[in-house]
Amino acid sequence: MQGLLQFTMDLFEGLGSEFAQPEPPAPRPKKVRKAAPPVVTPLPFSPEPEVQNTGPALPAIPLRDTLTLASFIHPQATRELVLGSARVAYEFKRGKRNTIGFLVGADGLSVRAPRWVALRDVDAAVREKADWILRKLQETQQRHARVEATRIEWKDGAAFPFMGEPVVIRLDPKHGFASIGGTLDEAEVAGGPRTLRLAVAQNAEPSQIRDAAQAWLMRQARKLFIERLDHFAPLLGVRWQKLSLSNAATRWGSASADGSLRLNWRLIHFRLPVIDYVVAHELAHLRVMDHSHRFWETVESVVPDYDVLRQQLKDEAVPRWN
Repeated sequence: MQGLLQFTMDLFEGLGSEFAQPEPPAPRPKKVRKAAPPVVTPLPFSPEPEVQNTGPALPAIPLRDTLTLASFIHPQATRELVLGSARVAYEFKRGKRNTIGFLVGADGLSVRAPRWVALRDVDAAVREKADWILRKLQETQQRHARVEATRIEWKDGAAFPFMGEPVVIRLDPKHGFASIGGTLDEAEVAGGPRTLRLAVAQNAEPSQIRDAAQAWLMRQARKLFIERLDHFAPLLGVRWQKLSLSNAATRWGSASADGSLRLNWRLIHFRLPVIDYVVAHELAHLRVMDHSHRFWETVESVVPDYDVLRQQLKDEAVPRWN
């Protein structure tokens, strides 16, 4: 097993304690007659202070001591390692499995191992995967920062994306909007955001505004998902039986062999092509219940640019609702 990555550090060299002395001034020529002393204009800056040799120079501080390790700490961490320039505290559990497994999620790194594997071998396996682990931890941290930046302040004028386009909330308690709780108006100016009018009082609590907006979005999501499922299912030669909306934090969809599908309602924030990719992905599982090469060929048959859309799904931040 590969050991810990070791840094090769250069030590700073101490400054020398010897300084050249100025040459003695040349002898003044004999004066023939007494002349007036020249006028000297002071310099606009202070001369450098005299440097004194106070003895041997202090040892230089090793560069490794000036570095601050990045920290990735799982809230349920039970083991810790230094990987490269990062301190990684990971959650460790044993289970009925044949290999050591790694999972990088919103909380950090989780490691699963068979009961018979020694702890030193688990740590060695983590070190071998150090590059992958650090890359995934950094990507997850960056994604979390982007999500935090999209946190919505629930009030009149709050904004969020709807199918890839900005929507601004306007509280409109005078209207009941029949049974749908809100209505989406066209943009007031070309290229501007559309307005979602909600039947909510102007003095409503932020949680009430959030719940009204979420209810409206979930209705739109269910309607759109059914339309897209009915579009792609015949193209893939499958039949879906049931649709449920999920609110999972890290999963966009799932499929069961009996034709039951779950799609995250927050997909409604993305553009239609991204939504179509997820819909086709889950329907493709009704033909191939794994992520083999044959599965991705099935997805590609109806969504040729699925790899680009898949990356957009990973990179684009959606609003944080909690």
